[in-house]
Amino acid sequence: MRLRSLTVIFISCVVGFLLWVFTPPAIALTPIRLFDISYNECPPDLAKGAVTSGGSATAANCFIVTGKAENGTYKTVYDADIFGRIYDANNDSVMQNRTRLGSIPEVPPGISDFEMRISVPANQPLPLKLKQFKASGFSAQVRK
Repeated sequence: MRLRSLTVIFISCVVGFLLWVFTPPAIALTPIRLFDISYNECPPDLAKGAVTSGGSATAANCFIVTGKAENGTYKTVYDADIFGRIYDANNDSVMQNRTRLGSIPEVPPGISDFEMRISVPANQPLPLKLKQFKASGFSAQVRK
């Protein structure tokens, strides 16, 4: 009985040690700083489109939001979701109840450029105000 208990304890210690040593790296969210955010109208070939809500389509304006993304780590960040707020000239939200605006497939270490397309209802007055932009992604590819 004593030998059996010692064997179980020994095997448990060996398994625990192996799991501790050979644990795969954790995939955690990595914050990305976004700055120098601006926008321009889409080129004509991308500008066609509509904003739909509740099954009815309304005219829309197309814009390309551009900026810089700073990855302060030494690893590439993948699938970085972009969050922010966009307001029209009257300080009304352009994207009601929505702060996730797009994504960046890969953000290499250091500073890199990014861009994303957005559609804004044509009845919202310009200029747009882009606020509180940030991103976060993963240290390894999650979606394949």
